Amino acid sequence: MNAGLGIWVVRNEGAKLGRYLETHLDGKLGGLICKAGMTNREAFSASFIDYSQWIMVMAVGIAVRYLDGLTKRKIDDPGVVVLDEGCRYVVSLLGGHEGGANLLAYRVANLTGAVPVVTTATETLKPLVVGIGCRKGASVDQVGAAVTEALSAAARSEKEIREVATVDLKGDEPGILRWCEQLGVPLRLIPRSLIQERPWVAEGSTLVYAHFGIEGVCEPCALLATFKGRLILRKTARNGVAVAIAEEVSGI
Repeated sequence: MNAGLGIWVVRNEGAKLGRYLETHLDGKLGGLICKAGMTNREAFSASFIDYSQWIMVMAVGIAVRYLDGLTKRKIDDPGVVVLDEGCRYVVSLLGGHEGGANLLAYRVANLTGAVPVVTTATETLKPLVVGIGCRKGASVDQVGAAVTEALSAAARSEKEIREVATVDLKGDEPGILRWCEQLGVPLRLIPRSLIQERPWVAEGSTLVYAHFGIEGVCEPCALLATFKGRLILRKTARNGVAVAIAEEVSGI
């Protein structure tokens, strides 16, 4: 198995999206042209073991049928995520942990604006989303110290963090990226346009508005990354890093 990313489409309508993913995620697109005498599904089956991860641009039902008979062991199977052509949801379908599909789902979500869907118990049982905003160039130590202080104020722990969220304009901040990598949690990028529509902040910041055209970052990002969340810690700032914490409210 190659340590690469395969991208598979089933319809010509998904070709543009497939090429976009290929370009931005350094993957290899397949499914548009199959070997003579082979169906699209047969061609995918022949290519399945060639990559360590897959993005399948199709409905989940189709993906399940394509994967039938191909999986062996979870420690060996490729990680697979499924993205619908409308970029509404990206589902971590196979190899969430071992194959890295959970983190891949977030990468695809951040690139396309889709909602990441992760169902592995380890993640779904974690109730906290940490929203972060920071000055340009904030270090990993600054980010870590601010989050630690916020968690302490909320009497919660790092082990409860499901994901970290920030505005898409901060998606390349090395301090945030490195801290998420060190902690092993995914980073979710919230589109600025969505925050403008739902500016859920306790108190707006004129400085943030002047730079980004939104009232705040950490509070709305924390809330927008949850399904039924509530803020358990409003914005708290330390050394150029602002943190808010939202907790997922169980629907049961």
